[in-house]
Parts: sequence; C-alpha cells; structure tokens
Amino acid sequence: MILYHTGFSEIRSPDMEMKMNIQIFGTKKSSDTRKAERFFKERRIKFQSIDMKEKGLSKGEFQSVLQAVGGLEAMIDPDCKDQDLLALVRYIAAEARAEKVFENQEVLKLPIVRNGKQATVGYQPDVWKKWE
Repeated sequence: MILYHTGFSEIRSPDMEMKMNIQIFGTKKSSDTRKAERFFKERRIKFQSIDMKEKGLSKGEFQSVLQAVGGLEAMIDPDCKDQDLLALVRYIAAEARAEKVFENQEVLKLPIVRNGKQATVGYQPDVWKKWE
C-alpha cells in the first residue's frame, strides 16, 4: 500500500508493508525450483525452502494447496519419473486418489509455492508478481 508518491519513487509506510510468508517446496535438482528461489531472491523477498526429498508436505499443507490450485489434477506432474506410480494414481478409485498422492508425493508438480492460503504448482512468476 503506497502512502504517497513522489515524482521518482514510492514512499511506503513500514507498518503498511504486506507480509508474505513464502514457502517453496521442491528439490535441489529441479530447475523450476531453482528458478522460483531466484525469482524471490531477486526481489529480496524472504522465503523458506523445503526439500521434498527430505520432508514433504504435511497433511494440512497438502489440503491447503489442493484447495488453492483447484484440485488434484492440477497438482500431478504428467512427466514425473515414476510413470508406473503415476498410472496407479490415475486409475485408482477417485475417493482414494488424494490419499495415494499424499503418500507418494514424488508425482507432484514442482515447485509448490505457498503464500499463506495462496499456492501455485510449477513455475508461475506471473502469479507470484500479483502477491507482491
């Protein structure tokens, strides 16, 4: 929120700054995860990086992302390495699908970027710019 605008720069009140709580879930080998981290570093926005190989999404985080991105299909990576697991997830009963994906998070599209209740999957800088 801009307090007032001068000819050359915006003057912002420190207490009016938006607080962003960015979490980036990804892997060190994922180029999209590295690009997401670079995006926030370049804008001097603090973020917490979570390595999906060490620690995945908690049940609550998973449900929050699921709601924010509009469903399970948006979260699944059709190009994931484990195509057998992906086939199992795709053809399992619909009511068991979310639980199976939660248990096997390697089928998720990365990075997963959260800002409170907002979330994206994949590299989506245009969406992140709207969070600023």
